[in-house]
Amino acid sequence: QVQLVESGGGAVQAGGSVELSCAASGRTASTYAIAWFRQAPGKEREFVAEISWSGASTKYSDSARFKISRDSAKNTVYLQMNSLKPEDTAVYYCAASPGFELRPTPRYFDYWGRGTQVTVSS
Repeated sequence: QVQLVESGGGAVQAGGSVELSCAASGRTASTYAIAWFRQAPGKEREFVAEISWSGASTKYSDSARFKISRDSAKNTVYLQMNSLKPEDTAVYYCAASPGFELRPTPRYFDYWGRGTQVTVSS
């Protein structure tokens, strides 16, 4: 079983940066791939970034502005987002999958955090 808790969200001005954290716990947490998704009001949940359990493999929706990393010792995954835009405003969720997903859609992820709000103002 895996438990996930997001943190680091808040209000930021356009062009700024934010780093989100996803703290994972549970017996198999260290072997799970972790992904970030986001969902804005009235929109579908969309993929943001993914990292394998080893950190060797990553996938991005926007590699120019986002960076995902893992601190294995802390069982924590980070999402660094730069050059933020108002359209980045959403609730950001981290999710866990038993394996690295080549097509990271929400249905393949078994565990989810409750989300953290990121609001980008212009």
